[in-house]
Amino acid sequence: MSKPASDRFRRLILASLREMRAPLVVAALALAGVTLAELLAPWPLKIIFDHILLAHPLPGALGFLDTLLAQGTWFALVAMALTIAVIALLAGAFSYLQIYTTAKVGHFITYRLRSALFAHLQRLSLAYHHQARSGELITKVASDTNLLRDVFAEWALTFAAHFVTLVAMLAVMFVINWPLALVVATTLPPLLAVIYFLNRQVKASVRAQRRHEGAMASRLNEVLSSIALVQAFGRQGYEEERFREEIEGNFHSGIRTARSTGAITRAIALVSAVGTAITVLVGAQQVLAGQLTPGELLIFLAYVSSLYKPVRDLGRLSAKFSRAAVSAQRIAEILAAEPEIEDPPDALELGQAAGEIVFEDVSFGYRAEHPILDHVSLRIAAGERVALVGPSGAGKSTLLSLLLRLYEPASGRILVDGIDIRRYRRDSLRRQIGIVLQENVLFGVSVRENIAYGHPDASLDDIQAAARAARAHEFIVDLPAGYDCELGERGATLSGGQRQRICLARALVKKPAILVMDEPTSAVDAVSARLMNESVARVHAGKTLLVIAHEYADMASFDRILVLKDGRIVESGPHDALMAARGTYLALVERRA
Repeated sequence: MSKPASDRFRRLILASLREMRAPLVVAALALAGVTLAELLAPWPLKIIFDHILLAHPLPGALGFLDTLLAQGTWFALVAMALTIAVIALLAGAFSYLQIYTTAKVGHFITYRLRSALFAHLQRLSLAYHHQARSGELITKVASDTNLLRDVFAEWALTFAAHFVTLVAMLAVMFVINWPLALVVATTLPPLLAVIYFLNRQVKASVRAQRRHEGAMASRLNEVLSSIALVQAFGRQGYEEERFREEIEGNFHSGIRTARSTGAITRAIALVSAVGTAITVLVGAQQVLAGQLTPGELLIFLAYVSSLYKPVRDLGRLSAKFSRAAVSAQRIAEILAAEPEIEDPPDALELGQAAGEIVFEDVSFGYRAEHPILDHVSLRIAAGERVALVGPSGAGKSTLLSLLLRLYEPASGRILVDGIDIRRYRRDSLRRQIGIVLQENVLFGVSVRENIAYGHPDASLDDIQAAARAARAHEFIVDLPAGYDCELGERGATLSGGQRQRICLARALVKKPAILVMDEPTSAVDAVSARLMNESVARVHAGKTLLVIAHEYADMASFDRILVLKDGRIVESGPHDALMAARGTYLALVERRA
């Protein structure tokens, strides 16, 4: 993990922990209570065996129990039995409080991580998202954060509690009988060495497993989002085989992880059994020799059992930590990615724009070695209606992406109302531009919310007016709940033409100074297209309009037509003049005829 990514991730975690300071304190106190209860748990048994059943005199440290023993054997036995029950109840109460508060901390950290990741992903440029796999990103945000939640809910405080319990129990054992305690302690270093070695294997296999899970999610997302195409071409079997390859890799990685994790548990169980057997053997010998009382041996055996329990839990936690370390690295990779497009500190707020657009010697390519736009210069006056035409791949949609600052030019500059758009705040620039994309993207919410997406404060009257202008109102009111009708994912419950009209209404409801449309009527019939164009001309009269067109039936209605070819503006003028010039534009019109 690089240092900037690690620092950003660490700052986010520390900030979350600071916000949860109070629950952390409560969890720490609860864990202290659990530890104290575990330390006290075997002592009533020692008193019962040594000082009630065998009638050994109480040592000075337990002299306060003389009054209890003086009440009689049965009274003392009942008192000790009740003490055992009270300690168990306290341990349960403290354990509940610890589980609740640590889980609260873990879930809060997950909440903060997911919020930060989602916000960061939205700020990253389109270039990042075009290179990243959406399924992989979904896995990182949804699944990797869950692993971190489990670690923060268990690891930090539980590790501290187990460590304190381990040290406290060893200290008490050394006070009671240091030779026997030394025998027990010698089993711990080799056990910790085995856990460390196996955890390295766990981390390697988990890294591969998470990579396969991301690829699996990407494949699933890709196929389900294109299910109509898959079924239309009868490629279900082919896609099943490709998906099987992905899950097979995940299966083998998961088996390797489980094998290494199981080996840790097996090693701990083996050492625990050996340690308990040695303690029984050596302890019993010391009891026979009079060096140890039966009650003290019971304390030793209880502590040995409890001693290996923290080690066993730490082994499981270390395996989880190895998996979480991989997840933390994957999350940090996202946080390390820097947005390519940022507003300058002194960015200007674009108010109501006039709508003049100027491209000055603009060049751009998604890859440096393959330029899409080559020194493009153009000027669109405020209120001018301009069509942008050209063969596929000429760079028409790229021009719109650059105007919206979805990408930055490699050279040159773009001006709106005489000011470089890099000087404006991006959100204020985009508020002045209405956009209808070639791909009709809708969300699985109501029609009303989809239309108001770019203008959340729009009234129902404004929404209906925009829908009427887009020729969408008629079919919307026929939907089961009208404007409140919930759409399917990506608007799948509507036809292509209906989706296109709602997207046009979404652009118009903003009442933008600049309206940019990428083939806005491709999915509707000729009559509907003409009516939509007339409505747009009426509603958007006097404002700048830039349309990417692939059909040439209505070109005479535009003030000017720009012809783009091989990344350059090769012709410019009104329809009749370009037809008379008998150049590239005429060839395009004749090809579409």
